[in-house]
Amino acid sequence: MTALVFVDTNLLVYRQDASDPVRQSRANDWITHLARERAARVSFQVLQELYVTLTRKLEPAYDPADAQGIVRDLAVWRPVPMDIAILERAWFLQQRYRLSWSDALIVASAQACGCSALLTEDLQDGQLFGDLRVSNPFSAPEKPPGELLTLAVGSSQA
Repeated sequence: MTALVFVDTNLLVYRQDASDPVRQSRANDWITHLARERAARVSFQVLQELYVTLTRKLEPAYDPADAQGIVRDLAVWRPVPMDIAILERAWFLQQRYRLSWSDALIVASAQACGCSALLTEDLQDGQLFGDLRVSNPFSAPEKPPGELLTLAVGSSQA
């Protein structure tokens, strides 16, 4: 079985943002790979942040109906719902690692999904939170996502 990978909002936004074609292409490569492997996971927090970014922060902004379609398409990735266990874990992570509240929720949600890797630019590449390893999806653009994923997940299980 392929290791599960939690996808943070920024990767999903870059896929839709034509203002940075290099990052857009790289984000598309990652998302295509993860979808093919059925290895991607997100949370409702990520989907909500994506919708807000697409409709309010991106220039030009997406039409709400188009953004809703993108969010609905990502629902096949089994978004983890917020519950008290995730909140409790996030409070612990926030204090222990001095994370922002948003980042603590992302890490706690990724752990709740049983993910081995968290794709994000917002945390330190290679940082470990138990069995969860942070991987910057843009850190090695010359390597294909599958190879980077193997390196990220494999090194966390050593």
